Parts: sequence; structure tokens; C-alpha cells
Amino acid sequence: MKDKLSAAREIVEAFLERSMVPDPEGASAYLADDFEVIFTGGRRFSGPADTAAFNARRYAWVKKRFLRTDACADPDSGDVHVYNTGYLYGAWPDGSTFETNRYLDCFVVRGGKIVTMNVWNDSAEILLAKAGLAEAPL
Repeated sequence: MKDKLSAAREIVEAFLERSMVPDPEGASAYLADDFEVIFTGGRRFSGPADTAAFNARRYAWVKKRFLRTDACADPDSGDVHVYNTGYLYGAWPDGSTFETNRYLDCFVVRGGKIVTMNVWNDSAEILLAKAGLAEAPL
């Protein structure tokens, strides 16, 4: 039998893999009924179809290159907190490509399902730099 931390890491990675296809229906199989995702900037969504639609406006296409997935158990709640980090790679709507856009996704897994996901990445900063509005060089 898999330990709780390994199982939670596998759930998160399987969800992310399905999300990158994109396969919103397949990705939804890993989510609790009350799942919520919060993107950089505080944008809230209720599922993979919403985030895929958002990403379709921001990127021509985008994928994740996982660097690591870590998990730790909350001794009080029993939840497992999973952290997946790496680089986004893909193309902007203008066709220019990128490959070193850092990201960090933070999940809470409860009862074998993902209940929350928080997403941070460098996309906004990169877009500001492309527009000549960055406050400092990247």
C-alpha cells in the first residue's frame, strides 16, 4: 500500500498531466466537488475547463516541465500539502516562445482528492517586460 504522501504526489502529477493535454474532464477526476483554484493575481476558478479557457487567452500553448514535487502532512487536519515546481514552456499569442517561466503550484489533497490549488508563475512579469513596462530587468 502506498503511503499517503506518495499517493498525494501521484494524484497531483496525474492531475497536472491531464490538465496539460488539455483534458479538463480527465483532470476533474482528481478533484473534490468543492475544488477551487486561485491563479496569480487572485483569479478564482472552479475547475480545469475554466483554467484551460483562461490559459487559451494568455498563451498560444503552454506546458509544464516538472522539476520536483514535494509533499508534507498537516498533523492537525490530516490534509497533505503538495508543492509542484518547475518551468512553463510554450508560446505567447504572437508566436514567440518561452521556456524558463518559473511556476509553483500548491495543492491541498484531502481524502484522495485535490481540494485547492494555488498557482504562481512569472507570466505577468514576462508580459510586462515584453510591453516595456517592467520595473527591473528579468
